[in-house]
Amino acid sequence: MINKTILPYFLFISLCIPQLVWAQQSLFQVKGKVASSDNTPLEYATVILLENGTHTSLDGTTTNSQGEFILKSTKQNVSLSITFLGYKDKLIPVDAFSNGTANLGTILLEESVQSVDEVVIQGEKSSTEFKLDKRVFNVGKDLSSSGASALDVLNNVPSVNVNIEGQISLRGSSGVQILINGKPSVIASEEGNAMGTITADMIEKIEVITNPSAKYEAEGTSGIINIVLKKDERKGINGSFTINIGVPHNHSFGLSLNRRTEKFNLFAQLGGGYRELPNDVTNNNTNLSSNTTLNTVGEQFRNENFYNFILGTDYYINPTNVITLSGSFSYEIEDQPSQTDFTQVDGDGNVLAEWRRTEVTEALNPKYQYELQYKKDFKDNKKHDLLFSVLGNLFAKDQSSEFLNESISGSGIDGRQRTSTSFGESRYTFKLDYTKPINDKITLETGAQYVINDVSNDFSVSNFFNETWVVDSGLTNVFEYDQKVLGVYGTGAYEGKKWGLKLGLRAENTDLKTFLVNTNETNKQDFTNLFPSAHTSFKFTERLSVMGGYSRRIRRPRLWDLNPFFNIRNNFSIRVGNPDLLPEFTDSYELTAIYVLDDLSMNVGVFNRFTSDVIERVSFFENEINTVTPLNIGTNSATGIEFNGKYSPVSWWSINGDFNYLYFNRKGEFENTNFDFTGTQWSARLNTKFSLKSDLDIEITGNYRSSFKTVQSVVSDVTFMNLGLRKKILKGRGVINLSVRDLFASRIQESQTIQPEFTVYNRRFRGRFIVMGFSYGFGKGEAMEFSAGRRRY
Repeated sequence: MINKTILPYFLFISLCIPQLVWAQQSLFQVKGKVASSDNTPLEYATVILLENGTHTSLDGTTTNSQGEFILKSTKQNVSLSITFLGYKDKLIPVDAFSNGTANLGTILLEESVQSVDEVVIQGEKSSTEFKLDKRVFNVGKDLSSSGASALDVLNNVPSVNVNIEGQISLRGSSGVQILINGKPSVIASEEGNAMGTITADMIEKIEVITNPSAKYEAEGTSGIINIVLKKDERKGINGSFTINIGVPHNHSFGLSLNRRTEKFNLFAQLGGGYRELPNDVTNNNTNLSSNTTLNTVGEQFRNENFYNFILGTDYYINPTNVITLSGSFSYEIEDQPSQTDFTQVDGDGNVLAEWRRTEVTEALNPKYQYELQYKKDFKDNKKHDLLFSVLGNLFAKDQSSEFLNESISGSGIDGRQRTSTSFGESRYTFKLDYTKPINDKITLETGAQYVINDVSNDFSVSNFFNETWVVDSGLTNVFEYDQKVLGVYGTGAYEGKKWGLKLGLRAENTDLKTFLVNTNETNKQDFTNLFPSAHTSFKFTERLSVMGGYSRRIRRPRLWDLNPFFNIRNNFSIRVGNPDLLPEFTDSYELTAIYVLDDLSMNVGVFNRFTSDVIERVSFFENEINTVTPLNIGTNSATGIEFNGKYSPVSWWSINGDFNYLYFNRKGEFENTNFDFTGTQWSARLNTKFSLKSDLDIEITGNYRSSFKTVQSVVSDVTFMNLGLRKKILKGRGVINLSVRDLFASRIQESQTIQPEFTVYNRRFRGRFIVMGFSYGFGKGEAMEFSAGRRRY
């Protein structure tokens, strides 16, 4: 099987090799030296050889420590372009070749006398362009010269919102992937959160992709934001540090450093802290046959000390070749105490039995990530490039738990149990992308990706019996999970002034194996699927555009959907995986109208998603034990309307709102039970931000999600509000943050399952969280928000 999946990958690479081998005999060379007006050599000045007339780049380099350079060309009709930060650009015609060499001697550059303020006055404003499958926000000098951070720039992009904590959402959804120059980066990851080292004047443009094309892996995603950096990124040292305290305990510190030169971009981050995540849980399991109910009320905690370290560098071999190497390490020490009270009552409310279950859990979680990337820019066109990357992720968990049951009254349960888990996961991604513009309007893309995911989970349950621990063989096993996904794709795009079309096709082969060692149970799945995509756009005016898109996506069962083990914290309300689970497929159609005015941007869209083999969680009830497991049940057709708007009526006040309405039609059957039903669901979010005097920002966000049906249950509606304050001090270098999540402690998650033989009620409540932090940017960096580990909810 391995040979079968790898063979197309190597065939693809072999087809790309002729594109990579570009060599011509150089007949002429141009050399010289660049210096300032006082004859001081200028190191790292950018020197480019251009063909006269077409201005096509023929060769480029940067000057060495002596200010010297040598360029080669097959043509004589050329000019030389020289640029250096803080000096005026210079364009020199080259017309004196002797024996194939033009020696230009020492070229003096004049210092630029234009001040930053003058640049702001004369600079261009930020603008939004509408491309085939994305919107492009071009960062103008109105933002890049203002000292804004990357998060401030993102907050000006239509459909994007960044709250005071620095959490990014797209069309109201926080499940968005952030890329730097088209690739994942530890700088942009939630684990790294080093976005404070990217300042606005380093950003060339920001691309927003709400319905990804075949170029991107078919695994579902709510959207992509790609931050494209300028090649002449800000030089020098950028850095910031932050410290946070919170209630419940959420204390952290972080330090980020970034050093840039013409050749190197070195970044590092160090962080650590301690946090607690309390959770109040209520479960009521009613057996309608015996008319008895088991009520459980518990308080659970997940406490952890955490540490992380990130180190990486970009090395610019020359203006057209760059290598990136980065790595990160994090380490978590978990402590999960819990206490659950059980009460069994009859139909009249009489107590039959009471007992208490306490838990002591400890775990160690080391995590590693590393990445190697090579990017080649071809000289014939700035969009002609090749990108190859290798990404590795390693995660391990060693966990031990001990449970004590103590009877309080009646025929309660006594006894001790313990579990142990030895878990290891490795994930490797190999990716190759090649882009070739045919002309100004037509572009072809092709590429391949190979992902290897290997997991082993050794899980054991023991009961204390006759003064000794006895392994429960029915609950003890080793689960092995091995998944390989090979994908290849091709896209073609035509883009005119008003109208464009992009078509793509992606093929992915999935080879999945699961194995339960102790019971010798094997599940193998090997399937190949095609994922077409089509996007079109029409620009009515510079402010009004319409975009339409179609894509086919897949949701493969995740590890914990397949893993048959469970946490027996509450052994009467458990969740287990299903090793036989199949992937679900979705055909997504979308039509969106986009309107952008100076102070107002709006998106109104209609969409339809048809999903087959829908993964639903189904309850099975026996002896008052509710077991929930995922199953593939039928189809779901969902049609909806979406509205997103951003409005700034005055310079100090902005409003951002999202509204989604969904009508769905579920069809399915399981074990002779019909699950056909229809339903609706809607959600709304309103965010308002006030920028007051003395550099004080106030942000209020209200959220509402309506109730909705599942195949067995009804999930209750949820309403909650968040509050944030931010105060800039020390001339903007320092930032004081205050964040209150769930201001009114109303974020309660409830669901109820009513079936002929049983009913189940679940309630979870986390409560209010308050965090206060201080961040300071030094060198050329900007202050960050909560960089050392934002709490996950």
